Amino acid sequence: MSMHSKQPSGKMWGGRFAEATAASVEAFSASIQYDARLYRHDIMGSTAHARMLARQGLITAEECNAIVQGLREIEAEIDRGEFVFKPELEDIHMNIEKALTDRIGPAGAKLHTARSRNDQVNLDFRLYLRDEADTLDALLCATQKAFARRARKYLGAVMPGYTHLQRAQPVLLSHHLLAYVEMLQRDRERLAGCRQRINIMPLGAAAMAGTGLPIDRQSVAEELGFAAITVNSMDTTGDRDFALEMLFCLNLIQVHLSRLSEELVLWSAKEFDFVRIGDRYCTGSSIMPQKKNPDIPELIRGKTGRVTGALMSLLMTVKGLPLTYNRDLQEDKEQVFDALDTVKASLSITAELLDNTEFNIERLRAATNGGFMTATDLADYLVRRNMPFRQAHGVVGRIVAFCQERDCELVDLTLAELRQFSELINADIYEVLSVDGSVNSRVSPGGTSRTRVEEALEKVEQFLGIST
Repeated sequence: MSMHSKQPSGKMWGGRFAEATAASVEAFSASIQYDARLYRHDIMGSTAHARMLARQGLITAEECNAIVQGLREIEAEIDRGEFVFKPELEDIHMNIEKALTDRIGPAGAKLHTARSRNDQVNLDFRLYLRDEADTLDALLCATQKAFARRARKYLGAVMPGYTHLQRAQPVLLSHHLLAYVEMLQRDRERLAGCRQRINIMPLGAAAMAGTGLPIDRQSVAEELGFAAITVNSMDTTGDRDFALEMLFCLNLIQVHLSRLSEELVLWSAKEFDFVRIGDRYCTGSSIMPQKKNPDIPELIRGKTGRVTGALMSLLMTVKGLPLTYNRDLQEDKEQVFDALDTVKASLSITAELLDNTEFNIERLRAATNGGFMTATDLADYLVRRNMPFRQAHGVVGRIVAFCQERDCELVDLTLAELRQFSELINADIYEVLSVDGSVNSRVSPGGTSRTRVEEALEKVEQFLGIST
């Protein structure tokens, strides 16, 4: 063998290097410890690429068959846990290509024709995230169903609604629960939009300028189920918008779960006593035998910082990168993988948690009795009698101050006492001041009246395919 055929670096890309890679560099730059999870998608993309190369006459049919069969055997080995990943081969792409070449010989070395790891990793990542988007959507749907089941079970139960964490107006518990269904539905819609932008085929951009070989990108896209191909090779290899968008979607999902978790933590405290989380989903104290701690909601709330950190990390990685590919982009997958794992686990446990949480409807109703929660209804009552709202607001404010001086509620005042503030007030005011009267008066679309909430719940159940 001539000196020009040697690769002293020992790497598949090492032709121009005179020295072997330092062990410290190999350890620092390897990504196989986390990108190994892309193996199915890497093999899927390589299989489609090989078939295209054969159709275009760039490899023979026999070589294509050997490549495809070899890739299938490697995938089966990885599935069985028998494949040995080698850190010195850096990443999932090189590990599979080297194993393929060792297995089938020179035909394996032709697989990388007309592609680069730059467009290959972009393809693998998009295929992976496309599948993950579908998994996330199913988990979001399951969590919506859990909320809907609770809403159906407690339909009619009344609770205090809050603004500024102060009791504001009485609402139906089901209305509160269905608010989360809406949040998660927007999460699903955002995720669907993100999936559309993920579902663009990048292979064929090669290193960054495309290729002079006669490839057929469209046929690869069709085989892999992509809706279209990318239109600019430089944008393709330097792009991680799709990963950033996925992280943003994951952040909003986790934030919504965190808001629920905050409520469950508060509501399970004796100061509220609104919910009772099943024992299987709580833990005790190592020193205080009476404790029952809402650890699962606390952990979901805590993990939100972790998911947000992943988004911030990748944003900072990408913000200063010139076109096109830079090795910095290797830092994308670890952040996205961790965020995906965290959010999927949080969604799954949230659905379980909801199914094992009971609401203390007596305590919830009792909490609506204080705090002048029907004050707005009194103002609306005066408005219906042609008093300008701002004037009505002032009248009711003075009535509330009057009650505070006497340590009583609005409903405790006599008609004579109420009429001191406005002669527009008549005996029918007490229907308005009742909690049930207040709730059922909120008949505007999207309101908390029993009628509106039943309509909303039925639509949710129909949409989610829940039979009642």
